[in-house]
Amino acid sequence: MTKLISWNVNGLRACVGKGFLEYFNSVDADIFCLQETKLQEGQIDLPLEGYYQYWNYAEKKGYSGVAMFTKSEPISVKYGIGRQEHDHEGRVIAAEFPNYWVVTCYTPNSQDGLARLPYRRTWNQAFLEFLKELEETKPVVFCGDLNVAHKEIDLKNPKTNRKNAGFSDEEREDFTSLLNAGFIDSFRYFYPDAEGIYSWWSYRFSARAKNAGWRIDYFCVSEALKDKLEKAAIHTDIMGSDHCPVELVLSI
Repeated sequence: MTKLISWNVNGLRACVGKGFLEYFNSVDADIFCLQETKLQEGQIDLPLEGYYQYWNYAEKKGYSGVAMFTKSEPISVKYGIGRQEHDHEGRVIAAEFPNYWVVTCYTPNSQDGLARLPYRRTWNQAFLEFLKELEETKPVVFCGDLNVAHKEIDLKNPKTNRKNAGFSDEEREDFTSLLNAGFIDSFRYFYPDAEGIYSWWSYRFSARAKNAGWRIDYFCVSEALKDKLEKAAIHTDIMGSDHCPVELVLSI
């Protein structure tokens, strides 16, 4: 079995002060992916005994950033998606293992008033092309904060958020297109009708206490890995960020 965890920590240094290492050690994942580390190289020294560490930093300080920690050394590692216009913000790491690729991704937010939606849609297409290129060699597992709630079931207040970042028709359509290109949303594979289970809550209006959340953190896999899916989970009880960790277990 292979256990994978993904967590948008919304500032790793802050999260370390809120119990990150205790959770990391207790969960004993084979592969642990982070988004929104908000770090530059040399700003943190994480004592993760038994893990290889891979980091991709944004050029802009205190912004974005992803990381991946693995018990087994990958065959190869890619930083970014290989498109110059998309690789300045530290949003992707792809690690190759014997049976599959693992990708950690922090998808750009479309921002207030959907100001960045045109860029976001360009990103969505480029990221899908990147995944399909990886898939030419091996199946793909990709995870992270994808900044979209796919269906109305995936957020508390769908009607009032219809034209907001993360729930615009365009973003949802793009995610549907991604899944239709041959990928499985692992949580919905196991729990197609589960309601009220979210992975992100605004820090405002006591949203987490009221469970007024969104499911925007995912593990998705290539169709070729469908029979290897063992478990998917969203750990809503874990604090330390405005997101909670999500989990995937594969029978590999």
